[in-house]
Amino acid sequence: MKRNLLLTPGPTQVPPQLCEALGRPIIHHRTPQFQTYLKEAVEGLKYVLKTKNDVYLLASSGTGAMEASVCSLLSPGDKVIVADSGKFGERWIELCKAYGADVQVIKVPWGKSVLPADIKKLLDADKSIKAVFVTLCETSTGVTADIEGIGRVVKETPAVLVVDAVSGVGVTDLQTDQWSVDVVASASHKGLMLPPGVAFVAVSPKAEALMQKSTAPKYYFDLKKYKKAAAQTDTPFTPAIGIVIALVESLKMVRETGIDHLLKKYERLAKGTRAAAQALGLSLLADPSCISNAVTAMTLPAGVDGEKLAKIMRDTHGISVAGGQDQLKGKIIRIAHMGVIDEYDILTGISCLEKVLKEMGYSFTLGAGVAAAQKAFNS
Repeated sequence: MKRNLLLTPGPTQVPPQLCEALGRPIIHHRTPQFQTYLKEAVEGLKYVLKTKNDVYLLASSGTGAMEASVCSLLSPGDKVIVADSGKFGERWIELCKAYGADVQVIKVPWGKSVLPADIKKLLDADKSIKAVFVTLCETSTGVTADIEGIGRVVKETPAVLVVDAVSGVGVTDLQTDQWSVDVVASASHKGLMLPPGVAFVAVSPKAEALMQKSTAPKYYFDLKKYKKAAAQTDTPFTPAIGIVIALVESLKMVRETGIDHLLKKYERLAKGTRAAAQALGLSLLADPSCISNAVTAMTLPAGVDGEKLAKIMRDTHGISVAGGQDQLKGKIIRIAHMGVIDEYDILTGISCLEKVLKEMGYSFTLGAGVAAAQKAFNS
């Protein structure tokens, strides 16, 4: 079989034990057996998110969790702040505008992250702002936001803090309760090592109070329905049964390893990947002050087409990395280090990157990236 190594920021590799869980015979979702799985999944997610808040599961992609967060909290005309530092900040803007919100955008150059002080300035100027929407890990640029600092700012106001953690959960530290995060939106197909299909939303009491006042149109993504069903250990609509069952196994793996231990693992993988990029003469897109441990965005040299590079790596060598988006298309590649990925996978990916860069005429010392990553991993 041809190699199929996913070093993309979602979906990520699915380990064999989770493939086994995904292949189990389906059961009916309105049964005590499924209720047990649902309860275990919720408890496991609370552990990963470091929260005591309610967590609701949806059958959707991560964007469904984001949309549920918008339409369940807001009413038309509500004033909100959105931090836009990349493609997924733009998604928050599009969702909020779709539901009639009055959006104030803090536009940040790609490669940098929003500052808590900039959010505070807008909140101080307008006490009627209902919500602040930010992205934990902006995978389009390899940037991580200062959620702890933003949480300190927002908690002193009537506004709620809503975080897109689709690419961050299980990979980047997120202390939901300690950092005063009111809503977390995420999904199954990145740090939790599963196919797309399950999204989840954690909701604080502060956010729930806003949820009860929301008049935005909604049906499937109405979190009040999920809250009512959750009281009976149930879901309001048909869940992604097989993925929920496998999610229980995924969360057991996370708990057995320990979430904080996993975060250190991804930090080490990120350091090795960044060291390899710099040894190859590839600059890092993200500012060092906010660089992500989930994905590394590397700026390619002039004359090297990132789209072509990624295509050769995937189609010829069976190793998938992500290219750039919008104005970065063809200019960067992104290598993720999340989920079941380990040092040997990163070394394989870097070795393939070197081979293809050399074939494309880029001049460097062959083996420099692999050596730099090895040194970082062993330091």
